[in-house]
Amino acid sequence: MLERIRAMMPGLRKSEQKIAELVLKRPHSMVNASVAEVARDAAVSQPTVVRFCRAIGCAGFQDFKLRLAQDLATGTPYVHEDVKPDDPIADVAAKVLNRSMAAIARIRNQINADAVGMAVDILCAAKRLEFYGFGASGIVAMDAQNKFFRLGLPCTAYTDFHVQAMSAAILGPEAAVLAISHTGRTRELLRSVELALESGAKVIALTTGGTPLAERATVSLLVDVEEDTSIYTPMTSRLSHLAMVDVLQVGVALRRGTGLTNSLVRSKRPIRERRTTQRA
Repeated sequence: MLERIRAMMPGLRKSEQKIAELVLKRPHSMVNASVAEVARDAAVSQPTVVRFCRAIGCAGFQDFKLRLAQDLATGTPYVHEDVKPDDPIADVAAKVLNRSMAAIARIRNQINADAVGMAVDILCAAKRLEFYGFGASGIVAMDAQNKFFRLGLPCTAYTDFHVQAMSAAILGPEAAVLAISHTGRTRELLRSVELALESGAKVIALTTGGTPLAERATVSLLVDVEEDTSIYTPMTSRLSHLAMVDVLQVGVALRRGTGLTNSLVRSKRPIRERRTTQRA
């Protein structure tokens, strides 16, 4: 939640930015505060507080406080656990794994079930699925293809912009795209999304709140994790995106029903045939 507020601040109204600054400065005190107290401390009206909560993706003030409390309870101990050059390898392992666990827990607590349901509906209705991403997000896109084709759905992952853009332009209304990007600001990906939408396809975004990608998509699944991908190789964001792909794949599999079993069995048979029965 705190990461989402930071990302969305530039796009908020000035009065809403006052509330954002207050929350970022005193997050723990917000959990037990009333609307009137927040409005007083931020020097804004009470309706502005409610409007702020809705602007950052919450149903209202109580929903905002609940999500913030969950975020603080699971994520705070690890957010600032930076790895130092002189850390023993045991500390490095603990910090990296703690950060990953906190990110997954945060997603679990902040997941928007309605948005996930809409995304599953789109994926189930589509006659063709395409997965777009670059860099680490491209790896997630390829993982999504590896999962979804086993459900008997025509799908592919494109990580080259030229091929991605050409395919997006001719998709049509019976197709769906899952666009993956932590920053949500890659020009090439945004262009592919625009082309897909222009062709009539629906676009599901797996990204951070308040980004251009989130704003353009038909449905946005917001994965807010604190990570500076401009310097470091993406880790927690990549793991979070992989986890959300698993959620979508399982949701689609359940929605498609028991008739899917035979397809899964057939897809596994060639793999089992390649394994030796002898143990080392």
